[in-house]
Amino acid sequence: MEANRHLADALKEAGLTQNELAESVNDYLRSVGREGTVSDRTVRHWLTGKTRWPHPRQREAVEAVFGCTAGELGFTPPAGRPSPTRTEDPVHRRKFLTAAVVPLIAARPHAVGTTDVIRLRSGLDALTALDASRGGHEALERAALAGAAEALDLQKRAASQRIRQRLFSMAANYTASAAWSAVDARQSDRAQGHLNRALYLAGMGKDPVAELRVWNSHAMLAVHRGEFSQAVDAGQAAQATAVTRRDPLFASLAHARTAIGHSTVGDRQGALRSLGHAEDALAKASLEESRPSWVAFYGPAELLAITAIVRDDIGDSAGAEAASHRALAAIPQQYRRNRALATLQLALTQLHQRDVDQACATAEQVFALMTGNPLPGRMRSYLGDFYRDLTTLAPDSGTAREWEDRYRSEWSQAR
Repeated sequence: MEANRHLADALKEAGLTQNELAESVNDYLRSVGREGTVSDRTVRHWLTGKTRWPHPRQREAVEAVFGCTAGELGFTPPAGRPSPTRTEDPVHRRKFLTAAVVPLIAARPHAVGTTDVIRLRSGLDALTALDASRGGHEALERAALAGAAEALDLQKRAASQRIRQRLFSMAANYTASAAWSAVDARQSDRAQGHLNRALYLAGMGKDPVAELRVWNSHAMLAVHRGEFSQAVDAGQAAQATAVTRRDPLFASLAHARTAIGHSTVGDRQGALRSLGHAEDALAKASLEESRPSWVAFYGPAELLAITAIVRDDIGDSAGAEAASHRALAAIPQQYRRNRALATLQLALTQLHQRDVDQACATAEQVFALMTGNPLPGRMRSYLGDFYRDLTTLAPDSGTAREWEDRYRSEWSQAR
């Protein structure tokens, strides 16, 4: 008897337990007027290979949950029996599988279960991918708030207390996405309100990962507002969340965010100590472990980008430049906004070493990287920092004047 690795992989990717898959299958069966009798034992038989070809209605339901065929999930019919074609209503199945972003689809009338959570998670992943490419903007923020509203509406009809908590967690993460979009767009007041709401929802969902996500954004918002001691406090609050004791990657992110806070208040030793803790924790983390999509940006490349910021803040511009080059060599291409920000940080480190011509040439690359999309507010603000430093350090440089003309032109187009 051979274990069904395809189904096991699908379960892992969806973040489902055996019992949750059983609930999802039963939800689907009830939604089409059939009795839901699948148990966690049934799923165990599927996984171990004891049941190689489930009952037709069960196959239909499990295909709907995962959005692929029984064969793709590792199920095989008995020898000599051809795989039947699907008999379910294709219109119903499309509705069941749709993962909405904007507009979100109306909730189904049956009791809300795991499949609703999966659908909401898919929409959240789509928003995260959009942010990675384009950055924060109002349409993304509105979509995230709509997702949060749907999750909160669905929790009123949840099939169990555990499903209610998962939907509160979904609402927290959607709201945190809206908050992050506002942070990136430099809409500080809106971001603050969203973060406060997300923290409450994360508590309702008993979700320490969402709590860390909120404190991470709180720390970034505090830096943008010039509230540097609060950035340290938020980073330390992130360190105190339960997930940092279970997963060193999250611990590393919290320490890295605290390092930036220390560097902004001029605490050189505190900044370097926190960077060291971040590096040590990341060395212990498994980068292959399944985690929420929002944290996919963080790893060795992002830690190097943060290191560049910290070292530039504490006056080690040469060390910051080296870290920036290493970060840019490692940041994946799909993180276009992050690559543009790391490029701009490289330009700042070069400028702070008085290499004006090279700094201006590097800063020019930011506009090319973001071609086709408006510059997010946070990036425009950092470009403003570069412009101010440039006019202070090299007011009479011809290269500087040429860059200033380009900057003014791009700034007017970015509004």
